[in-house]
Amino acid sequence: QVQLVESGGGLVQAGGSLRLSCTAPEGLFKTATMGWGRQSPGRKREVVAGITTTHSADYLDSVKGRFAISRDNAKNTVYLQMDNLKPEDTAIYYCNLHLEGTLHNYWGQGTQVTVSS
Repeated sequence: QVQLVESGGGLVQAGGSLRLSCTAPEGLFKTATMGWGRQSPGRKREVVAGITTTHSADYLDSVKGRFAISRDNAKNTVYLQMDNLKPEDTAIYYCNLHLEGTLHNYWGQGTQVTVSS
């Protein structure tokens, strides 16, 4: 099993910011599209953002302009900067690693993000 180490979740007021981090095994990170998904109670998991090995990024429409994904290949780490957070962003956020060109896809254990109104 691939271990993805997530950090950075917490409680923040609406309008605030948080930055999530996820570190992956070096041998896999460099050939993987990295991303973040989230799941709130009673809802399906949705992909929030992804970034390829060539640093091409894509976002869920509802977070465009507020979230920014980035990756540091030297640290095998992907980040999700979340600004202007809203109560509806409250969810467990999961790091995702997808080996490009394969069906291999892995999720981290998740970190809780709670946005109070």
